[in-house]
Order: sequence, then C-alpha cells, then structure tokens
Amino acid sequence: MPETVASQPLMVDPVTTCLSPLVHDMVCKLGFEHRDYCDIDSVVARSGQVCWRGITACVTYESDQSLDYWGSVQRLGPVCEAVHSHFLALTKEQFEIRYAPWFQWTSFPELFPEIFDDLEGLQSPAISLGLMKLTSCLERALGDVFLLVGKDCPFLLRDLLASEELVQVFGQSVMDVLKVFLGSPRGLNLRNILWHGFASPREVSPRYCSVMVLLTAGLGQLLKRYLQQTQFTLAHRSFVTFTNLEDLIVFPDVTYEVLSVLEEVMTKSTFILDIMLPYWEAALTKFKAHRFADCAILLLTQLETGLRKVFATVNNCPKRLLVAESTALYTTFDEVLAKHLNDGKINQLPLVLGEPAMEFLWDFLNHQTGPRVRDRLSHGEINFREFPQEMTNQLLAFSLVLLLRFIDEDLLSVFKEKAAIKLLIDLAEGYGSRCHPVSHLKKQVLSCEKSIGAWPLLPSPAEPIQEAVRLEDNSETNACRSLITKIMCELCHHMPESHAVFNDVDKLATESVRLLSPALYLILLLVALELVNIHAVCGKSACECRQYLKFLKSILQYTENLVAYTSFEKNKWNETINLTHAALLKIWTFSEKKQMLVHLAKKSTSKVVL
Repeated sequence: MPETVASQPLMVDPVTTCLSPLVHDMVCKLGFEHRDYCDIDSVVARSGQVCWRGITACVTYESDQSLDYWGSVQRLGPVCEAVHSHFLALTKEQFEIRYAPWFQWTSFPELFPEIFDDLEGLQSPAISLGLMKLTSCLERALGDVFLLVGKDCPFLLRDLLASEELVQVFGQSVMDVLKVFLGSPRGLNLRNILWHGFASPREVSPRYCSVMVLLTAGLGQLLKRYLQQTQFTLAHRSFVTFTNLEDLIVFPDVTYEVLSVLEEVMTKSTFILDIMLPYWEAALTKFKAHRFADCAILLLTQLETGLRKVFATVNNCPKRLLVAESTALYTTFDEVLAKHLNDGKINQLPLVLGEPAMEFLWDFLNHQTGPRVRDRLSHGEINFREFPQEMTNQLLAFSLVLLLRFIDEDLLSVFKEKAAIKLLIDLAEGYGSRCHPVSHLKKQVLSCEKSIGAWPLLPSPAEPIQEAVRLEDNSETNACRSLITKIMCELCHHMPESHAVFNDVDKLATESVRLLSPALYLILLLVALELVNIHAVCGKSACECRQYLKFLKSILQYTENLVAYTSFEKNKWNETINLTHAALLKIWTFSEKKQMLVHLAKKSTSKVVL
C-alpha cells in the first residue's frame, strides 16, 4: 500500500446518517409515530403461542393486492412496541420456558437467549449485532425448510421469502409479514441496512429486534404443525468450514499491543464515521472476549462502510454513501471493489488503496475459491460458535493497517516506530493474492513440476525387449522428440536468463515414460511462460481470443485423453504416441503464428520470477 496516499482526504462534513431521507423515516420514525395501543394478548398467548392473525391483520395492501410497505410498517409499529415491552417484563427463565422450544428448528437456538439479554441495552451495537446474527440464522433455517418441498434453494433472502415453497409451509400472509421486515428495499429491509453497514447503532430500534425474535418462535410453531401433517423431517444442511486456511495467513496473531494501538487509531482515523465508532469499539470488546465471529461481523460491516466513504469521496459521488431507495442501486462491496463505475468511468478506489489492499479484499470477500467470509456469515453458512480466530486475526490486522492510511502523517510516523505496527504495514504492502485463479494456477504448475521431476526416481516396470526396440525405432516417436527439441528451443528464448531449462530430452526419459515425461514438461513450461506474461499483454482481437482459447482447449483435451489412454484399464501406449505427436504439431504450428502470450508480451520476462 503506497505511503504517498497514506493521508487520503475524506469528507469534511460530519455524517449524521447513512440512510437516505425516505429510508430513515421508515426505519426510525414511521412505526413509532402513532401511539396506538396493542394488546399483547392479541399477539402472543401466555403459553408462548404466537397469534399470527393478530400480526398479519396489520399488513396492508394496495388496490392491486401488492404489499403496502409504508402502511404496513406504520400499523405494525404498535405490535413491535407491545412485543418489546412483553419481553422486558419477562425474566430469563420465563423467556426460556415459553420460547426456547420454538427456536430448535434453527441451527443456532442458543442465539436467542443471548439476544434476550441484550434487549435492555437501548440502541446499542449489541442490538444491531443480534439482529444481524438472527437474520443470518433465520435465512439458513428458512432455506432448510425450503428444501423440504423444493430443490434449488435461492441464494438471496428476498428470493427465498418470495418463494412458493415457503408459502406452502407457512402461508402467504406470514411470508408477507417477513417481507415487510426483511425481504424488500421498499420495506424496513433490516437485514440489508445492517449487513451492508448503513445503519448506525442509534437508528435500529430494539423493538424490531424483539419482534423478530417472536416471529422466529412463531415460525417454529407453524413448522411443527406442518411437519406433523406431512410426516416430513427437517434436516439442517452442514455448515461450511474454511479449508486451507493456512494459505491465507499473512499477519501474525493480534497482540494486546496491537489492540491498544487500534483503540487509539480508531478515534483518529478519518476512515471511520463518528456515528459508527461504537461498532468498532464493540468489535474489539468481542475479540477480547474470544467472540471471534461477532468481532468479524462487526468489522466486515464497518469495513464496507469505511470503504464506501472513501469510494464516494475519490469518485466524487457523495450520494453513494447513503443507502439507496428501492429504485436505485445500493453501493455495496461489489460496486466499491469493481474496476469501473456504472457509467463506465474508472473506479478511483483501487488506485487509492493500491493493489495489495485490493488483492486482500478480493481474496477474503469475493473470489469464488476464497473464504467469501462476509457472504457466508451473512447467509448463515458458517457456524458462529466455531469461527476461527485466525480469520478474525487477519481481518483485525488488515483493518488497523487500513485505518492508519487515513490519519495524520506525523501520528503515522509515531506508530511506525513500533516494531509490531511496522511489521503489519510491511506485510500488508507486500500482500499478493492467494485466491485469484492465476495464483491457484501457479501452485498447480509448481506441483506438476515437482511431480514430473520425480519421474526418473520411480521404479520402471519390466518391458519386453522387443517392445522397447519397436518404440525406439518408431518414426512417430522420433518425430515427437524432434518437435519437443524444436519447441523447447523456441521457448528458451522467452525464459529469464537466470532460469535454466533442460536441453537433453533423454535426461528426463525413463523406461515406459521416455516420451511422456519431456512432452508434459514442455507443456508445463509453456503454461508457466504464458502465466507470467498474462498481465503483460495489452489485448487481443475477438478473433485472436477465440483462436487462442481453441489452442488452449486442444492442449487440455490432449491431457484429458492422455489420462484415459494410460490408465490401467486401457494402457494404450501406441495411441498415446499418436496423441502426443498431434498435440506437439498443434503447439509448434501455433507457436509459429507468434500469437502466444510470450510473443505478445510488452515487457521482458527477465523481470518475472517463475
């Protein structure tokens, strides 16, 4: 991360909300403007049974029978107030006796007593965190219910709530209630405004948290009735576990020294909006309490908020800081990290943050082969209880380095004098992608090279002398060797001077693999050279791209056929020679056209480390 942009100027005017005026009115005012009384007995019985009719009766509709979100939020306000007062009047024991059984249909029933403990903390970060975890848990559980009657579970919550499958289980009126609270940008949209970091702690009423707890219990009651009628059994999908986590570890474990620096930097970095500071403070508290999933959730939402602030500033579009209306585009991680804006202009954020920071964000958030940690947390795919500390360490350390980019230069110099902080900055500035497809290809190339290099060490099977002589005298075999030599000589011109490549084909030859070993080594070298030149080619025409892809697919086809022909079942070695000869001819012919990346690259490969 270049130091030249360490003190990037951000918005000077204090931000009092990230909610647009219409959304702010709906979330913060609409449901509480009319002080109508709602009898709690019309909503929930003393036994804990939810009276859905008393809730669904508050949902209103337009003349075309579409949901009237504005009117529904307004009428549901007193219900939320009554439910919240009801919960505050209960002891923890009373709450668990009445409601705990109805949370068992979720994969995280112990979450709800935790949320109950936080309900008295008016407009605290704990309310927002509780709602985020609740919506995540609820989405996962609703997906499990969907799979009772459906096949492909929708990825987005709004699509899940609009599905006929859930209507079949819970009824249309119940699903409409959930849409008002969670499933549409025209409604309260609590899930999105929290998970995307738009709502500050003071803007989300604990009343909405209380009513979502009750609705979850009520869904459990409806589900039990449905399961009894159908004799179905609800099965929970397995949680996602992070694999190869060690490959993502770049920063050391966060120490108390680093935490103390972070506590100080949080109050001075312009990356953080003042209204969001309580979330950062809560994240550190959760980390110290070893609540690593909670810490990660809070960090991820606030990284999105801070990056959106930088994005809006450097691209001169201040309105993109606000949550969008239903007719406009939300500015989320996807837009913030994109190369171009919607109007086609270049996004200035990557230029400001630098490639290492962008690579880190893409690795942890976006790449399909990466952990996609925010997506998986927000969609309920990860077990909160088993969230790895190592992942939170990486997010926390990266957050500190990012905050340091937006503080006073003199203060930054002071912090850099601390060895632990200097180390984090150096590691961040040297970060390279671990999850980009090119990175995976590099690992595969190195693995293949190691494997092929070990072939001469393998014991060779006994081979009849006649067969060995026949192969030795085979003209097609000799043609293959000749082509390998010619192509290898051509590729050597594009190799860095410091890297040697074998010149004697026979050195890699062993009995029964004397041809395949050098042929595969050649293909591996070709792939490696193309790989290191992939970013040095300005572009190909559409026709050239099609021809190039056709060439690569032919090599892929050769390797796939090779696997089949050399299997124990087929063992077709003569056919293998034919395949190899045809593949080598294609490589040589294409190489002569000078259309490979090594030919079109505009920088010297001598500067590239294979």
